[in-house]
Amino acid sequence: MVTTVAPDISFLIPAYNAEDTLAEALASLQRQTRPNWQAVVVDDGSSDRTWELVEAIAAADSRIVAARQTNAGAAAARNHAARLAAAPLLCMLDADDWLDPAFIETMLPMAEDRSPPAIAYCSYRRVAPDGRPMPVEQAPLLAGDAARREFSSFCALAIHTVVFPKSLFERVGCMDESLQTCEEWDLWLRMAFAGAEFRRVDACLASYRMKPGSLSGDPTKLVRDAICVTTKAEALRRQHGLPAEGPETAWITPAISRLRMLVWVIAAKHDPSLDIATLAALLPDIPDAAGYESFFAGVILHGLQTGLLPDRADDLIDAPEQWWPTFRLLVQLIQRHSLPGTGRKILEAAAWQLSAGNLRRSFTLGTIQVVSVELGALSRIARAEQADTLIMHGFSGDEHVGTFVGPLWGDLSIRAQIRLILQEMQAGEHLERQPTLAYAAAWTREALRGYRTFGGLIIRSGRRRGRLERLLARTGRNAVLALAPGDGQDNDARLSDILRDLEGGLPPVRRTAAAAPAEEKQAPQAQSAEDYWEQIFERPDPWNYLSVYEQVKYEQTLSLIPQGTETALELACAEGIFTEKLARAVGRVTATDISQRAVDRAAKRCRDLSNVELRVLDFVGQELPPDQDLILCSEVLYYMKDEEMLAGVCRKMAAALKPGGCLITAHAHLRQDEPGRTGFDWGHPFGVGTIRRVLAEQAGLALEETIDTALYAIHRFRKAAVADPVLRVETHGTPMDVDVAKHIISGPAGVARETAWATEVTTSVPILMYHRIAEDGPAALRRFRTPPEMFRKQMQFLRRHGYYAVTAPSLANLLHSGKPIQGRPVMLTFDDAYLDFHANAFPILAENDFSADVFVVTDKVGGRSDWDCAHGEPAALMAWPDILELQQKGISFGSHLASHTPASAIENDALLAEALRSRHALESRLGSPVVSIALPYGATDFRVPGILSLAGYTIGFTTRAATAAFSDNVFGLPRLEVRGDRPLEAFPALMGLPGAFIG
Repeated sequence: MVTTVAPDISFLIPAYNAEDTLAEALASLQRQTRPNWQAVVVDDGSSDRTWELVEAIAAADSRIVAARQTNAGAAAARNHAARLAAAPLLCMLDADDWLDPAFIETMLPMAEDRSPPAIAYCSYRRVAPDGRPMPVEQAPLLAGDAARREFSSFCALAIHTVVFPKSLFERVGCMDESLQTCEEWDLWLRMAFAGAEFRRVDACLASYRMKPGSLSGDPTKLVRDAICVTTKAEALRRQHGLPAEGPETAWITPAISRLRMLVWVIAAKHDPSLDIATLAALLPDIPDAAGYESFFAGVILHGLQTGLLPDRADDLIDAPEQWWPTFRLLVQLIQRHSLPGTGRKILEAAAWQLSAGNLRRSFTLGTIQVVSVELGALSRIARAEQADTLIMHGFSGDEHVGTFVGPLWGDLSIRAQIRLILQEMQAGEHLERQPTLAYAAAWTREALRGYRTFGGLIIRSGRRRGRLERLLARTGRNAVLALAPGDGQDNDARLSDILRDLEGGLPPVRRTAAAAPAEEKQAPQAQSAEDYWEQIFERPDPWNYLSVYEQVKYEQTLSLIPQGTETALELACAEGIFTEKLARAVGRVTATDISQRAVDRAAKRCRDLSNVELRVLDFVGQELPPDQDLILCSEVLYYMKDEEMLAGVCRKMAAALKPGGCLITAHAHLRQDEPGRTGFDWGHPFGVGTIRRVLAEQAGLALEETIDTALYAIHRFRKAAVADPVLRVETHGTPMDVDVAKHIISGPAGVARETAWATEVTTSVPILMYHRIAEDGPAALRRFRTPPEMFRKQMQFLRRHGYYAVTAPSLANLLHSGKPIQGRPVMLTFDDAYLDFHANAFPILAENDFSADVFVVTDKVGGRSDWDCAHGEPAALMAWPDILELQQKGISFGSHLASHTPASAIENDALLAEALRSRHALESRLGSPVVSIALPYGATDFRVPGILSLAGYTIGFTTRAATAAFSDNVFGLPRLEVRGDRPLEAFPALMGLPGAFIG
């Protein structure tokens, strides 16, 4: 008899009518390289010879403990076994499975009974009833929060691949005996939320026998128990305050998890007679699976492989009659509850996953036709019935030279295949080109068509060599195509007919001739300060002195003038608007400016004021009139080239004051000068902070009173000793001119645009996706509404951190160039063209110096968002006059299709027609080319990029959440959704700056 003491690990083995397999399971333990184990076998009320077998084996090996109970289920049997277990570590082994001889030796060092407890797990393989080993099922990584996240969705581990501490098993309450299936999933879930650390062993150390008629094969029980476990998982997630479920947090919702189990069970059964409707009715709700298409394609294929047991996944291709009916029914079930087009995308994902298993296989799956072609032996390929999407793999001998994925319009003649190989796969060098006379003649014909281009490039030579090489290559490609056989029914001919019919039905676009930039007169280089200011005052009122912002500042300045002031000297009086006000507050004013133009206009304005004298004066280079009671000098001292010049002017002003006289000066806060506070980003060397300091340093001057606002400060200095200075904090005037507001940087220190441009380059661009900028609307659409004040703070954040806006046409050029982009670009996009963009978003964009792209549903312009009517009152959309007005102000417009239908739900011909019609409507109204499109709901598929390109677009956007990079498909660029139902603090994290100040 084999005996051992103090086992390191106990195996919990429930046995129910297991006489055929139990001996093999126990033999796998007896073959272990480490013998210090215990096996507790609990006969769960078997009606065969299981108990006699257990007793016999236990009699020969004291490491095996035999126990029995009336039939209560596997979970109860495992709990019973655990109570008899003597080791600190446990593993649950079913009576029909077995372990690799190195299981204990490999797993035990990874599992620990400590705090937090450590759980070891490994990979496994299924074994078919005929003994064939299936591919290894790799265990996922479950480090950190991944364990809680994964087990909240599905059972990520096979039951006998896990070694865990007995103390943890007891602490979490052992197995839930109310579950007939999924009990191990439930256990791993509770262990994960108990803080256990899951450690993966990168080895396949367990085998799982596929046994017909097992308990886990009952679809109803599996779905019912999965609902129980996912409900428990949701409660645990909330209890632990973990992120909400959803694609953006990687936490799969309970509804998706339950649908996953339902789909897997039905696929594993692959029985068309199965009552799918009754099973589906078990779910509390069936969710919209949009966004999870690849996920569900993988679930269905895994279920089919589990039930059919092919040696390789792509072997499914050989027997579609066994599984296609089930596959089709599942896709139909999911589609009924999902965004239109979801089913098509599941088909595509499944076809791609099957094809990836063996690129040499050709097959058709619904509307997807997959073909593999040998470039050295091309032959005509007929389009499969119903197929509208092509996946074409090209091979040259054993080398895979490229893949084309896109729309399919007709048969694949040799010419159509060659065009795809040349233009889409860029694999022309692998085509055999015989140097025949026919090819030479075709090459000559193509060359003659472009003879002028050839001549020009040859004459210019050197710098045009690259263009010449490209032209030669194109000529060669065209010659090859000219010789290839094609016909009127092939892919290219069918497409040409469709395009001709569609474009023939559209009226010509009347383009507004882009006004050639008027030849601006180059202003002569200013030779002096006088010349510079004369140029400034060529245009009257260059700074909008009559704005509310300036008028409030004037009134605040006047409030600092001491009563009874007799003489006042105004420096830099400009056109005399403030002079006129000043003259009413003092006895006599001498108003001066360096510009004769400005003085002439001021004289005209003040001609009826007898106490005003106007003169031209350069206060930097000339002496100031002495003995002044008051000097005013505002919004000009930052034009001094450096502090030395500033100090000289300040000394001069102090000297011109009488004893006891006052100097009043108003200047803006500049970020250059005070980076830690709100201010302007003007390019001056300093602002009011430095000006105040330099004035305070002048002998005899003392700061007496200050009016400080968020944007500027007004100071009164007195040429005398003063008590403690007075500070008045006041507001500035609003609204502000856009030309002023767009230079304001709000909040603490950030990064100047100029600095970022000079010091940073990037190969990715965050593209932000907004919908409405509004407060009110249906509660169900809250995520799609950003309140205006929140939007303002987000734009201020971007401005503060040095971002500048790029629009779709410029982004297309940047991505096409492939060169790193300078500075910090961001693209701001707004879907649907809501009216509140005009009212709320645009003013905020303008005041922060940002442009944006708005995507228009062209059939709905001037109407309402009727696609949202199920959620409440649809919102108003912009009309064409609104769009035209914004275009003139720098907003870029693109298509959001014509009907707001998901592109994946539209057939090829109809999608091409709608994309063309929408672009044509925009170009006809705007009078300029439209190159961009954002797909409604982000719904794209294998066909869509090619169809958009045919419709004349050059760049397209989806809703995939990521930062756009050079490697992205230019018609499938991702965007980062800015959700209105998230706190303001989520925005910096979205931009990759978590924790940065916003607000």
